[in-house]
Amino acid sequence: MSHSGFSLYVHVPWCERKCPYCDFNSHALPAGHTLDPEIEQAYVLQLLNDLDLDLESHNLSGEIDTLFIGGGTPSLFSSDAIDQLLTGIHQRLPIASHAECTLEANPGSSDHAKFARFRAAGINRLSLGIQSFSDIALTALGRVHHRDEAIAAIESARAAGFNNINLDLMYGLPGQLPDDALKDLAEALNFRPEHISWYQLTIEPNTVFYRTSPSLPHENLLLEIDKIGLQCLKDHGYQRYEVSAFARNPQLRSKHNLNYWQFGDYLGIGAGAHGKITTHAPHHRVIRTQKTRAPQHYLAAVNPSQRQIETQDLPLEFLMNGLRLVDGFLLSQFEATTRLPVSTLDDFIKAGETRGWLTRDNGQLRATPRGYHFLDSLLTLI
Repeated sequence: MSHSGFSLYVHVPWCERKCPYCDFNSHALPAGHTLDPEIEQAYVLQLLNDLDLDLESHNLSGEIDTLFIGGGTPSLFSSDAIDQLLTGIHQRLPIASHAECTLEANPGSSDHAKFARFRAAGINRLSLGIQSFSDIALTALGRVHHRDEAIAAIESARAAGFNNINLDLMYGLPGQLPDDALKDLAEALNFRPEHISWYQLTIEPNTVFYRTSPSLPHENLLLEIDKIGLQCLKDHGYQRYEVSAFARNPQLRSKHNLNYWQFGDYLGIGAGAHGKITTHAPHHRVIRTQKTRAPQHYLAAVNPSQRQIETQDLPLEFLMNGLRLVDGFLLSQFEATTRLPVSTLDDFIKAGETRGWLTRDNGQLRATPRGYHFLDSLLTLI
């Protein structure tokens, strides 16, 4: 198969410290250690080998529309490594001139000079893991940076020439009150980032917080935080387009993440990286791919695995992404993407409408504001 354009996700699995709430495939470096340059170099070469294997296996060609380097903490990599990686990718697949190229960075792991070199290498969008501007909250979250470093990172990114910045912020933090959450948002808004990801702290299995759960705000407080936070973002001109995503205008929405939510295809390279590929010949199939999770095993061999999404699972796979979007999706898009008739969703739509969780208008299906609060419950109706 071939694609005229698609998305590429690159996973960098290392971080300075594993946060107690994190369930991503991230691996802490030994305390006080930086990433070994030899391991960094070997990993970049294995990423490019991984990409070669994917391109051959799936017969892919075309150009890259979106590139996202996530982790872990990709900003732990040297700017030379990021430059080598982007150059190697471009040699295999052209990166479109309009492509959105995002790199995740944590405060404290980069400075102005490093950000400037990332920008010169071809990164044009920076996603900063701020999480909070409160030192008390940052300590409770197990973050390695402090408030001053968060502010310095934002200012350094701007000075380095980034005009497309996302700030990650969390709410529902241990001991947090509505005023605390609003103060965090207000501080972020002072920097006028192009995009804000504002999401609630959730306790996931296989995390430190799951084993020793902190004292989190009561449900009523969470609802109050959510209400005042959404109004604050709206008052400052940020448009909500997904459960946790807000942009100053539609052109500044995360194109890479939109591709996920619209059930688009993407390649995933790196330790534990996931991908999704649709084939049309000889049969229509939707395939999920995953790479070896442990960095040391990945460095030895990519060992990709893949599974086909069974026909009966396609509706849920589609809906759990599409209904995260404020605008929802066109029912014709469901049919075109899954190759299933719209009637497949009839019972689900009826049950959702009865509960006031879904609304349908001119062939567009979306969650109501109430449905947004019960999205997990809504998806159990499929």
